[in-house]
Amino acid sequence: MKGTLFVTDELRKAIEEIYRYPLRQGATDTLNRQLKTGISDERLVSLVLALRDEDRLCIVEEEGQAQEPVILCSLGLSAW
Repeated sequence: MKGTLFVTDELRKAIEEIYRYPLRQGATDTLNRQLKTGISDERLVSLVLALRDEDRLCIVEEEGQAQEPVILCSLGLSAW
């Protein structure tokens, strides 16, 4: 969508939130369902912005809050 009329500051903020924070389960379900139906780019942008406006897109935590460590991958590494 870069270079089109659809790229707005609100869309940039929504994309940044998607990269920085986990999606809410409802947003994941809604987006997956729509992507499977072949939603157009314009409608996808509208959907993402609507979910963000309704605070249903991402679980945004304040920067000052201590976050619990999360195990992303367990490889079972050892020093030989």
